[in-house]
Amino acid sequence: MTVPARAVVRDACTPIAGSVTRADALTQWCEIRFGLPVGAADRGWVVAETLLAEPSGFDTWRETLAGWLRAQYGDAPDRTTGGYVMSWYLSAVGMLGGTLFHLARRVPSLRPSDVAIRIAGEDRPHVIGLALLADDFACLPDDPEADHPAAAAVADDHALAALLRARFAAHATRFVASFGPTVRLGRRQLWAAATDALDSAAWTAGQLRGDEAAGAADSALLLPDRLDPFTSASTLRAAESGWTRRRESCCFHFALPGAEACATCPRVC
Repeated sequence: MTVPARAVVRDACTPIAGSVTRADALTQWCEIRFGLPVGAADRGWVVAETLLAEPSGFDTWRETLAGWLRAQYGDAPDRTTGGYVMSWYLSAVGMLGGTLFHLARRVPSLRPSDVAIRIAGEDRPHVIGLALLADDFACLPDDPEADHPAAAAVADDHALAALLRARFAAHATRFVASFGPTVRLGRRQLWAAATDALDSAAWTAGQLRGDEAAGAADSALLLPDRLDPFTSASTLRAAESGWTRRRESCCFHFALPGAEACATCPRVC
């Protein structure tokens, strides 16, 4: 899988690049950056457009994951490798959009040509990096950079949330069309995973920022109701031990030898 030369960006100083830098400072498990480094392809980076246009890349990803699962659990059911990759990919795209929405009230381009992910190598092949490759973004009228040539102001929080929801849905539609035929997972399962990814994105950013309630409130803005093609409204709720949510999708972790269903799995809830 190749990385187009135009995707390599250095010394970026656009408004959205600054937001990405602030988002990266919050995360430890995943790098978030603007543009790609030199030698990106050799370091596990792939532009989403390339992956979606060549679905065989998903097969390669799942084969690498299967090897890791067999070493860890002794088996690697097809539905588990499919469920893991499905969840990892959609969560990455959702995280990129949801984090910038929560932290900066900015919505980036989520076109597959404007998003890249980095997949870990020989170790557990999960997503360890996210890159935004486009300058343009949407924001609120009172954003300090609302007059920037790359900015497009919308009326209010609800309009901005609707825009993020639409951009994420457009990317997820491409994913469902590309990845779906490579796995034995139904369309509803794929869109349930997309719903989980969008619902968790702002919440996760709120957790990292130390204000879960604010993250949950933003999740409610993004999924205020069951809006097609998503499978539910936000399922976040306050519990005795803190905020929690009911997953819409299953990653099929329970199908591994000796494994149990996740606590928030729809099979449990």
